Amino acid sequence: MLFTDHANQLPCRATRLTPRMAAPAREEFKDLGFGSVLSAEEGRLLNRDGSFNVVREGLHPLRSLSVYHYLLTVTWTKFTLWLCLGYVAANALFALGYALCGPDALAGTDGLGVSGRYLTGFFFSVETLATIGYGNIAPNGLAANLLMTVEALVGLLAFALASGLVFARFSRPVAWIVYSRRALVAPYRGGAGFMFRIANGRSNQLIEVHAKISVALGRDGARRFHELALERESVVLFPLSWTIVHPIDESSPLWGMTEEELRATAAEFFVTLQAIDETFSQQVHSRTSYTPSEIVWGAKFADVFVRKSGRPLGIDLSRLDDYRPAELPAPTRRAALSPGEPVGA
Repeated sequence: MLFTDHANQLPCRATRLTPRMAAPAREEFKDLGFGSVLSAEEGRLLNRDGSFNVVREGLHPLRSLSVYHYLLTVTWTKFTLWLCLGYVAANALFALGYALCGPDALAGTDGLGVSGRYLTGFFFSVETLATIGYGNIAPNGLAANLLMTVEALVGLLAFALASGLVFARFSRPVAWIVYSRRALVAPYRGGAGFMFRIANGRSNQLIEVHAKISVALGRDGARRFHELALERESVVLFPLSWTIVHPIDESSPLWGMTEEELRATAAEFFVTLQAIDETFSQQVHSRTSYTPSEIVWGAKFADVFVRKSGRPLGIDLSRLDDYRPAELPAPTRRAALSPGEPVGA
């Protein structure tokens, strides 16, 4: 069967990595925790950002809601917006309470209309909540003083909670692993290998980085999960980039597959990483997945190293996704790049 190499506009045959070998008589398949029902469903199981492509329903909203967990894991932009919104809402609510206490609830508001008294109550609430107390406005009467007492207590608890959340967010180590957008089936040690590149997206140092790859192959109406052996499962130090390689040999479930056969199985490659954040001395995790549409056959990664005279060796993360065509091994020519597939510099 002929395909077109869209990079060089040359006809070439679909690469079969080697003749298929007989499957072992007994093989254990692990579903990684997805279960047989979810494994039988079509579609992606793990998104590129590491989130699971499932929906959980039936839980009571109050039981399933974890405000603390949400505020710890939400982005800094959303966290700041929620913090500001809560601050303004709390002061607006207490200002309404002072207004309901009567026109004389706050001393120093004589001659003001309804809107003026409400704004004065709002700014008095800001002073009370933040324990500023300029002294130009004071509560008058039992109701206003009781409300001021409650607000002072709420202010102490709210600021303590906000400070704890900010500290927890800063002290919680989170890995930012940059994955190459494409995985490759590339020449490797006289044969072929499935590979992708990673780099540390932060300025911190990661040590003891461990990688694990599994693949789900759809056969007989169900997916079967295989753990892939890696050329190197871990690195002690991770200063630059790491190309993670699965050699496609006789023991590999990809042995003998062509690109078209891999697409027909609706394959999905699951990647999980564990590392130790040296700054916090705590373990961090990261995960992603690749589908056949994100795999390029017959290519190899381009150089990412930056060499400048008088400076230490470095890497350019903007080149992490760059690759170029490469010949897959005999007996046939390399597989064509997918239609419309970009080729990196």
